[in-house]
Amino acid sequence: MQSVFKGPVYVVKDNIDTDQIIPAQYLNLVPTIAEEYEKLGSFALCGLPNDLYPTRYVKDGQLDSDYPIIVAGRNFGCGSSREHAPIAMGSAKCRVVLAESFARIFFRNCVATGELYPCEATERLCDVLKTGDVVSVDLDQTTVTVEGTGKVYSFKPLGDVRPVVDAGGLFNYARQTGMMPAAK
Repeated sequence: MQSVFKGPVYVVKDNIDTDQIIPAQYLNLVPTIAEEYEKLGSFALCGLPNDLYPTRYVKDGQLDSDYPIIVAGRNFGCGSSREHAPIAMGSAKCRVVLAESFARIFFRNCVATGELYPCEATERLCDVLKTGDVVSVDLDQTTVTVEGTGKVYSFKPLGDVRPVVDAGGLFNYARQTGMMPAAK
């Protein structure tokens, strides 16, 4: 399993809700249908207000984001308990969200779907980093290294959550560990 993720970050502040992550009009897309899963990614974070976030997470006409890592403030993923939110971000090629804190249901949906590693930063990184800064996130060392400065920050270990996300979600983990029969 990959343990180091490197790339430019997309920075958001506090209370980014699931309506901003994936607006309700796109919830009719079915993530288990490959084409609709791909399309879902093109709408990831499109509900963010343009005046606060002039750089779009996914550029118009693209399916994937240039930002594999999102840095956020407090209460990321609050609002409706839609699993489409982490799925849309994962479809857009996001792998890690480093937030000061997460809404409980969003954190759980990240793990259940296996789309994202929800990492809780020990410092307020959304005030330190800016969109486009390149970092390396090391899940084994629980560190974030800023490429431009060499500064290293830490985040809380994922613990029992990590193998579930590594496996690709709760059902895959249950199959791999023998908790349920393999899919036929």
